[in-house]
Parts: sequence; structure tokens; C-alpha cells
Amino acid sequence: MAIERDGGWGQPINYASGHRRDFLRQAGAVALAASGIPLLSGQAGAAPVKEVKTPETLVKTLYDTFSVEQKKAVCFDWNYVDKSRGLLRTRIENNWKITKPSIQSGFFTAEQQSLMRGIFDGMTHPGWRKRWDQQLNDDVGGFGRQQSIAVFGKPGTNQFEFVLASRHMTLRCDGNSADHVAFGGPILYAHEGQATFEKPNHPGNVFWHQALAANRLYDMFNGKQRTQALVTRGMPSEERVEFGGPEGRFHGIPVTEMSADQKEHMQSVLKLLLEPFRQSDRDEVTRCLKTQGGLDACHLAFYKEGDLGKDGLWDNWRLEGPAFVWYFRGKPHVHVWVNVADTPKIELNSYQDSVGV
Repeated sequence: MAIERDGGWGQPINYASGHRRDFLRQAGAVALAASGIPLLSGQAGAAPVKEVKTPETLVKTLYDTFSVEQKKAVCFDWNYVDKSRGLLRTRIENNWKITKPSIQSGFFTAEQQSLMRGIFDGMTHPGWRKRWDQQLNDDVGGFGRQQSIAVFGKPGTNQFEFVLASRHMTLRCDGNSADHVAFGGPILYAHEGQATFEKPNHPGNVFWHQALAANRLYDMFNGKQRTQALVTRGMPSEERVEFGGPEGRFHGIPVTEMSADQKEHMQSVLKLLLEPFRQSDRDEVTRCLKTQGGLDACHLAFYKEGDLGKDGLWDNWRLEGPAFVWYFRGKPHVHVWVNVADTPKIELNSYQDSVGV
């Protein structure tokens, strides 16, 4: 079966150039242990030694099981450029398949499908397993259905990346091959709870509590701070999460103009944003943010546009710094676009499918 590599699956904005990070990190060991993937033991007669499988080592195991036909379909050179979607490993969309075969299809074996599930479980926090599964059940019919994968570079070397892409999800596992960026590059998480056009309280949405926490901070602001924080017009299109740099003109209130208790709450909001992901990715975001001045280098904006129910509970909001964008779009349902690095020089390759929402 021939698999088309190019064309027709989205339009690129621009491309990102890839570099190798200058540090290595242990990745997701505890998360993988909780995923049900078996652990290797030591030789017979010796004290058992457990080798904890990380998502990165599972990617190597998966890659080694691929047939020639499968590699042609889902494996690419590190800097592969798609004719319509640009530097493919850096691509982010809200509704897409990075390659044509679905995980839950006859194209992959049951063993390969199990390995892909293990990789996903390792990229995310074990405490979030049920909520991730709810999101997947609601949005694509369960893990692997209408979901696709791609592998860039050669797993087991110092330059590779695994990308999981579907409606409402773009996640990455890169073994810290992509230089400067957290999560291996920009990611997207989203959820359509009980309806495409959700009610103002977003019933059943597994990510809405993040917006509630941010809105509690808005409630802590005095009148002047609320005026600074609330943007009455000019809300950016959701896929616009490119970096503004140290001279960026950011919407909203500077974190430096918050009181000590407000800053403390801002830190708790950031913790909630990071909560669904494995510890190594949380640590990497923290490191990247620290290089640009921490939260004190960021602005927090709430957008009056798209206020469901006209209730003053802001559905759309954005935390942004020189090389940090966490954009929560809550109308008509939740899409969250994330782009974090330790330098603003990383270019963005994003596309928003307004039809597929």
C-alpha cells in the first residue's frame, strides 16, 4: 500500500529549524511504570534489576518492529519538509493526522498499538489517565481511533522525535533531540465536552478547571488591574502562538504588577497547566521559563470577545512571555495551544482548522 507523504492536509505558516539540545533529561520513568508496560528483569540467578521503560526507549522498540512498508508510511528524515505543511516534525494543528494510517487499524500490529499506548501514557501524567481517556473517547472515539503517528530521525540515536496527532491533540516525545524547546516543540490539547458549542460552564470538559483557576486570579485584581488585564478587542487567532521576544508587545497585565498573593496564585495556575504532563516536561518548561526571567517576564490577558453567556467569566485567556505562550481558547469549546522555548528565535509552523474545530 502506497502512502502519500505530501499535500492536502493543511497550510503552513512558516517553518522552524531544528537543533540539538545541550542537555539530556531522564524522561517519564514513573509514568511508564504506571502504564502497564512490562519491565525487564535481570539475569537468572542475579538480584532482579528493573529497567524502567521511558517513552523514548519505547519509541526505539516500536521503530525496530516496523516493516519496510510501515517505515515508508510513518518514518521521515529529521528535517523532512512536506510540500504543503513545511518542516513536518514542528507542525501543530487542532484537527489533523500527520500521516494517513490510524493507530487502531490493520496497518499496525496489536503489539505496535500497545507500544504506542505505552508511549502516550509515558508522555502524560499517570494521575491524568482517566481524564485523557475521557477526552479521547469524546473527541475521537478512544485511543488510537483517528489518531496518527510519525517518527523523525532514528530512535536510539541523539536525534529523533515521535509525534502523536489527531483531532484535539498534538503531543511529542523527542528524547531532548530538538534544541531549545520544551515538549519537543509546540503542543496542543483540547476537548469537546458535552457539545461542540459548550454551555458557559463547559460541563464535562476535563480542562475547564484551568480557566476557572485563571479567572479566580482575575477576581483578585483591583479595578486598575482588571482594566489592564481585560482586552476588549483584538483577540489573536488561536493558532498565533509565535514568540514576541523580549521587546514583544504583549496583551494584558504584567505579572510584575501583581501583588505577592496574586503572584502566588499565578504560580498555582501555571502548576495546573503543567499537571497533565510528565514530570520531565514540567521541569523543562520551568527551565525554559527561568531563562527568560520567569513568570515576572510574562503578561496575563483575558479577552472579552468570545465570552460565553456574557457572564464575565472569561473563556479565552493567554499567558505570554518572550519565548512562552499558553493560549487557552474556550469558545466554542476548549483548545489550548502551547509554545515554550528558552529562546524566541524558534519559528512557528501552525495551522488552525476552523471547519474541523
